[in-house]
Amino acid sequence: MNYRLVQQLQQLQQKAIPVQQNCQGLEITIMRLDKALRPSAQRQSICRGAFEASGRSYGSRRLRDVLNHQGVRIGRYHVRSLMRTHQLKPVWRRKFVHTTDSRHDLPVLDNVLNRQFEQSAIN
Repeated sequence: MNYRLVQQLQQLQQKAIPVQQNCQGLEITIMRLDKALRPSAQRQSICRGAFEASGRSYGSRRLRDVLNHQGVRIGRYHVRSLMRTHQLKPVWRRKFVHTTDSRHDLPVLDNVLNRQFEQSAIN
């Protein structure tokens, strides 16, 4: 379906004309209308591209904000369903780096202080 028919349909819907009458007036079927209003492959590829550009770290909320800023009008739940169908899952990154290496082969040092915690009598 071309862009002109979709635009005409949106104008008719603004006048509060039911969808069935719109389809009869435009001489199209409801199935064809549903297919035209579904997200296109272009929108899906834009969503995937924005996700990859974020370093695979943006969730549906931030991805929606980026897409809306680019001029692609899309809702959060739509982005979420696109992410689910394309199996796009954000990668969680650690907030700090662990620097302690507890898996070493170095010998454990002897207890130099040799502290005694057992008391022989009450002080």
